[in-house]
Amino acid sequence: MTRFSTYILFGLCLILSSCGTRAPRVDYRELARAAVRLEMDIDAGDNHRLYVEVADWIGVPYRHGGATHRGTDCSGFTSAVYKKVYHKKLQRSSDAQRTENCRKISKRQLQEGDLVFFHNGRRKRVANHVGIYLKDGKFVHASTSSGVIVSRLEEPYYRKCWMQGGRVKGL
Repeated sequence: MTRFSTYILFGLCLILSSCGTRAPRVDYRELARAAVRLEMDIDAGDNHRLYVEVADWIGVPYRHGGATHRGTDCSGFTSAVYKKVYHKKLQRSSDAQRTENCRKISKRQLQEGDLVFFHNGRRKRVANHVGIYLKDGKFVHASTSSGVIVSRLEEPYYRKCWMQGGRVKGL
């Protein structure tokens, strides 16, 4: 092989290797702010886009029918986050997200980004609350009393009203 063809081959390798998919750039300051707002560690293998996005919603007030940073309800919040992070359109009600957008999974199968569904105790077959599972038993949701917050699945209320986990189809 001549020196010229070696250079050509090396150049082609460089060009082709740069065409591969790249991981999205991580803004470490943004990620650090998200970790503080969510009060949790964010690891290298976690979905940084998800954590940064949901951290931006913390403290947004509850507003029935809302789906913006000015006010949101639980299904509006999950719909908005899924649209931005996963480019996926979800149904607008908790129960429709459960029945139409997800396949059922157990609590022990939950992974980051899965949806978590709850009932209010009166209608146990209808999901009337939804959140997004993060990790370590924590999920983020729009609470009627506190707006968008992080809660633990093991809190007595959520343990009592647990319905199911859901993995969004097509992800």
